[in-house]
Amino acid sequence: MRRRTLLTGIAAGLVTAGTTPALADGGRTLHVRPGDSVQAAVDAADGPGRTIVVHPGTYREVVAVPADRADLTIRGATGDPRDTVIVFDHAKGTEKPDGTTYGTAGSATFTSAAPGLTVRDLTLANDWLRADHPDITGTQAVAAYTYGDRTHFDNVRLLAHQDTLFVDTSALDAFDRQYFSRCHIEGDVDFVFGRATAVFDRCRFHTLARDVSFTPKGMVFAPSTARANPHGILAVRCRITSGAEDGAYKLARPWVPSYETTAWPSLVVRDTWIGPGIDPVAPYTNMRDAYPWQSMRFHEYADSGPGAVITVPENRPQLTPEEARAHTRRTYLGDWCPRVPG
Repeated sequence: MRRRTLLTGIAAGLVTAGTTPALADGGRTLHVRPGDSVQAAVDAADGPGRTIVVHPGTYREVVAVPADRADLTIRGATGDPRDTVIVFDHAKGTEKPDGTTYGTAGSATFTSAAPGLTVRDLTLANDWLRADHPDITGTQAVAAYTYGDRTHFDNVRLLAHQDTLFVDTSALDAFDRQYFSRCHIEGDVDFVFGRATAVFDRCRFHTLARDVSFTPKGMVFAPSTARANPHGILAVRCRITSGAEDGAYKLARPWVPSYETTAWPSLVVRDTWIGPGIDPVAPYTNMRDAYPWQSMRFHEYADSGPGAVITVPENRPQLTPEEARAHTRRTYLGDWCPRVPG
């Protein structure tokens, strides 16, 4: 099918979600194998600290983790995220059976509201394609929508096009923390976005090729941080690569949602290699002219690579060394210290 060839490395071999998974360790560990349902395992994991091990295969289903599944771990069985894929193909404008549409958040293949969630060693994807649905204008298609405090994704591949990863909070007055380590995240328009305190550590962001005549072809980040939150999105020790031509993408634009017009988007990209796919002259742009990026909290520090070259200083606000000390994994995550294997 064409949609799978456009997202890098989605495994072949479709698994039809179905039966309840097998239990082990007195019910604390659930094993999901071809023919089982990941969602059924989530439903069966009805106590704190459960683990779901998903064995190799491509599971075509929507998975939602409710808030009462605290400290749940979902992990791929082999340690290689390419072996285990959870994928579906809803978009914002996809019509539901009742005639309404899914909306951005509702389009997600994977949704979690659970505090303390850990996801490791698998792929979450939304393989909906604009070209297959020219009649649909709501082209946002989310791979993962997360809004629980202490959410940790490690060695996870997140694949989609527009709005790949939605890092949200459980309430407008909550500063939920999310930590992404050693992840691969790819897309085209605003493909990492939201209002969470979200740290990306040693991750790779990959902008996709797009067969369109206009530029920019997309943006990596679109934060919507609450004004009261001192910490928005932080990318540290990451890499930004591209499948598109040089300068085709912007690093970020601010998102001020209609439901929270007081938002003050915050983004810091530091100690990160930025490839030639990012426009080095003007790496930021506006989503709406009423909220210019220059009035937002956008900063960089000690970045390298051809996309990080400072040619117009006013277009690339830089932190001072003293300011940079306030923008670290530790300052963003506070008393939460997630462990990373290895």
